[in-house]
Amino acid sequence: MNILILNGAPGGELGAASRAIAAAVERAARAKGWTAAAFDLDGLDIKPCRGCFACWLKHSGTCAIKDDEDAILKAWASTDVLAWTTPVVFGGYGPALKKALDRAIPNILPFFIKVHGEVHHPQRYEGRRSLLAFGTLPSPDAEAERIFHGLVQRNALNLGSVRTESRVFHGGVSEAAAAGPAREMLEAAEEVL
Repeated sequence: MNILILNGAPGGELGAASRAIAAAVERAARAKGWTAAAFDLDGLDIKPCRGCFACWLKHSGTCAIKDDEDAILKAWASTDVLAWTTPVVFGGYGPALKKALDRAIPNILPFFIKVHGEVHHPQRYEGRRSLLAFGTLPSPDAEAERIFHGLVQRNALNLGSVRTESRVFHGGVSEAAAAGPAREMLEAAEEVL
């Protein structure tokens, strides 16, 4: 099994909880014998998507922008499990994760299919994959959590995820505190793959 961990935590204390969760996910995956590719997005050179669609129209599956996103796209193509960690910002993803996800367009095709009566783009690379999303908030916020879980479900639909789990942690989270939930979510993802 391959897992791609995208850690959208900012530097400093603000991102400590997300970094702890990402470390727990990576440790749990490696303990299961999985191959883990982990990216700390905040420290990478990832430029915003230009919306040029060259990845669809000029050089299929390859982004025109040459930066650190290339390695993420390559790992994404062969992964079984996507794991995202991020601070929850107004119910959405933090800026580093959002920017990296915006640039994932080369991994889908420019054609259309219907999924549950809605129009979506099919995946470029066949395979079953699961999506696990871990959000962090300083304190409980029911509205932000509702939006976050809904966003993860919508992204999972776009990604063709066969198993999707999302969880929000509150306050400071240590790697030890995140270990149990990370292991449980990995096991749930593994059951369907």
